[in-house]
Amino acid sequence: MSTGINDDQLKRVLQGIAIPPQPQVMVDLHMEQVMPEPDMNRIAQIISQDVGLSAAVLKFVNSAYYGLPRKISSIKQAVMMLGINSISNIVNGLAVKGELSDGAIEEMHNFWDNAMDVAAVCSSIAHQIGFKYQDECYALGLFHNAGIPLMMSRFNGYKAVLEEGYQSHDFELTDIENRTFRTNHSVVGYYLAKSWALPKACCYVIAHHHRAQKLYNERIAGDTKYLTFMSILKMAEHISTTYKHLGKAAEDYEWMQIGHFALEHLSLTEYDFEGIIDTCREQGIGNL
Repeated sequence: MSTGINDDQLKRVLQGIAIPPQPQVMVDLHMEQVMPEPDMNRIAQIISQDVGLSAAVLKFVNSAYYGLPRKISSIKQAVMMLGINSISNIVNGLAVKGELSDGAIEEMHNFWDNAMDVAAVCSSIAHQIGFKYQDECYALGLFHNAGIPLMMSRFNGYKAVLEEGYQSHDFELTDIENRTFRTNHSVVGYYLAKSWALPKACCYVIAHHHRAQKLYNERIAGDTKYLTFMSILKMAEHISTTYKHLGKAAEDYEWMQIGHFALEHLSLTEYDFEGIIDTCREQGIGNL
């Protein structure tokens, strides 16, 4: 499936927007990941060399999401429990946060907390419905809005435009961004995901995540997997109240438009969805 975005178009719309490079520690982990038998001891050693990364890994494995009977303090034990895919997601996420923790990301206040929450809810939903791509869903939730702080660092007044888009009853966020800046955070986020070699499904959904209704209405053969990722992401954004945290909106106008498509695609009823929300609450994630 094509994203409809080629490299020449990307270069034009991304003029003046700096895409952070993938950090060396991620490169080292990728090299280990592609080995026939990844050395988990080596992975633990790589992580242990970075104090901030070590702390993040331990915080994640000891979170309510895992519900462990006792806290883990060993990096090696945490790595063995999480697995290399989850570790890679954590490292990627920290790298984006580190690159963007200047005035732009500070101005967003809880942007990062929401990204982490959406990621955890995406992974939980995937597990609850039996979708095997839980790590990919976590990565999608973590990076789907990564273009927002990059847009903020490039364009004055972007935050006001973002809030205007979320607060529009017809949910015209992408159109408003395009009219104002001649690009939008979905395109920028896609380029980041592509340049960091995130899974193809993640890149595709990130590029179109505010054009979901069009994808549902014009679905073609082979869309099923991508639409499942999209449906999980939209459910997670709604459960994590992204519309409040990023858009200061009173209602989730996007969910009002496409929520029924997402549930229908996954063969879920409203009652099923309430059960998913309850499970997320029990895990200490989501805000509904």
